[in-house]
Amino acid sequence: MTALEPGQVGPRLAELAAGLPRPRAIVMASAHWLGRAPMVSAAAQPETLHDFGGFPAALYQLQYPAPGAPELARQVAARLADAGLPAVLDSQRGLDHGAWVPLRYLYPQADIPVLQVSIQPGLGPRHQFDMGRALAPLREQGVLLVGSGSITHNLHDWRNYDQAREAPYVRPFIGWIEQKLQANDLPALFDYRRQAPSAVQAHPTDEHLLPLYFAMGAAGTDQLGAQRIDAGIDLGFLAMDIYRFDGAS
Repeated sequence: MTALEPGQVGPRLAELAAGLPRPRAIVMASAHWLGRAPMVSAAAQPETLHDFGGFPAALYQLQYPAPGAPELARQVAARLADAGLPAVLDSQRGLDHGAWVPLRYLYPQADIPVLQVSIQPGLGPRHQFDMGRALAPLREQGVLLVGSGSITHNLHDWRNYDQAREAPYVRPFIGWIEQKLQANDLPALFDYRRQAPSAVQAHPTDEHLLPLYFAMGAAGTDQLGAQRIDAGIDLGFLAMDIYRFDGAS
């Protein structure tokens, strides 16, 4: 629903984009493309996927007609293979809502080529970090690398909380994530399910946090240069934090 009701997220994403150099292309790791092994979308004109049900009709009318980037997709697959992470090209895959919803606020003109890489929940945070690290050199070529997920994501709490009554685990969890990111504490972050407060409540399954690790890896160095952008807590249980990773020497 963020696509129709931007809340704090829409303005924060627009401000973020305004402060970045305009990318020549975008590579996105979305929590809504899952697989057992890495996949890379290589469609020349990816369709806008409405991969959800039961929402207002207006949501299904939204389109994000950005071009694809087949040549860049081949470069991405080659870089992943060189890092020991062989990937499969998918020439039919469109943009899921984990990609096009934030992109509508980042680059509303839909005129920057976009491709996606998949998430592998069974392989854990370090794997997603390694994928981001393998693609980090693309930043020097004007490619923006984005992980799209959610800092907390427990849909079992859909009816348990609201804006006036936050889930009690949300702020401790997001505070721990921020502290560890700013301390560049990679071992703790990789082990978040044991070390973070209420980790299993915040993420009964972890596919929505794994894109964060892709973005961390894309910093290109263990000194992440993490900058938190507070975008609020939606519905009392969905923390919408945005992180920018510029790396630091």
